[in-house]
Amino acid sequence: MNYVGAARHECERLSVITYDRMTVAQSDPNVESVDQAVIGARVRALREASALSLRELSGRSGVSAPMLSQVERGETSPTLSVAARIAAGLDLRLSQLLRLDEDGAVTVVRASERQRGGAPRRGHRFEVLTSSQPGQRAELSRHTLAPGGATGAADDPPMHEPGSREIALVQSGAVVLVCDGARHELGEGDCVTFDADLPHHFENRGEEPAVFLAVVSAGLRRS
Repeated sequence: MNYVGAARHECERLSVITYDRMTVAQSDPNVESVDQAVIGARVRALREASALSLRELSGRSGVSAPMLSQVERGETSPTLSVAARIAAGLDLRLSQLLRLDEDGAVTVVRASERQRGGAPRRGHRFEVLTSSQPGQRAELSRHTLAPGGATGAADDPPMHEPGSREIALVQSGAVVLVCDGARHELGEGDCVTFDADLPHHFENRGEEPAVFLAVVSAGLRRS
């Protein structure tokens, strides 16, 4: 075989290999295997969890707001390309949006990686123990109140998004929950559940520090 023929043969062989690889890569995330109503509910939940309007997600993804609205209502199933753009607008991989890689998935937040905050001058410190990734259904946080301390300062907002529910468990000490004007005294081991979209805050009227855990879940307010 001459050099020209050999080169041509090699190019043909390489083009076949490249084509095969492209075919496999494109057929991996199968948007058609996921029910369009499920996709729509997933997109809406992730968008709302990220505090994005349809117009804002449209700007981030390049998908029109009317198309996004149709997808969220389950009226249409997005193509692979559109779904990938929506995922990018939500800072997710396509497989994360479609939940194709959730089986056996585990998210670990190390102690050193926790988000921390609070209002030290009011004696309140907290750390979020769960992941801050979009789409989380609940948030777990640990709060420490110094004697005389309280949550709810101007830079330590006590309210959550509409429909939120909160569960708090007192680990040590004693606190008072003031929710919608009513006071509820809680001691070590006591647990309280309330509508977190109502005005509320916690107080420590004791002489020892108090520690409590709080779980906030979105969209679960009682009707």
